[in-house]
Amino acid sequence: MKLFVTTILCFTFSLFTAQAQDDDHNTPAIGTSDAKEQKEVMKKVEKAEKKRKKAEKKIKKAEKEEKQRKKLANSISSKKKSISKDEKKVVKMQEKMVKDQKKGKMSPADISKMEGKIEKLKSGIVKDKEKLRKLLKKQ
Repeated sequence: MKLFVTTILCFTFSLFTAQAQDDDHNTPAIGTSDAKEQKEVMKKVEKAEKKRKKAEKKIKKAEKEEKQRKKLANSISSKKKSISKDEKKVVKMQEKMVKDQKKGKMSPADISKMEGKIEKLKSGIVKDKEKLRKLLKKQ
């Protein structure tokens, strides 16, 4: 009888021990699968974040290019206006000089002074035309 009771006790004890060990093995397995899932989720989140940043970067680059194009267009129109304004100014000055010379209002010093101003404007026009040509080349 003692043998029978001892056998049953040993059997019960081994059952509980086996069950406890079995529980211990399941717990880390669940923890590892959770860890793997967390890593996968983190990778997906990081990947989505990279895609978002890349898209933002593209948008900023496009905006910057658009801003540069507008700035270039504005500078081109500004140069054209400046050139036409200076050309009109040269024509007016030449007409005034001819008119005043006919009336005899201008001394030789005044004539040379006026011619100097006209030449200065003409050289400015040449420089502006060169700058305009370079701007048009960029466009």
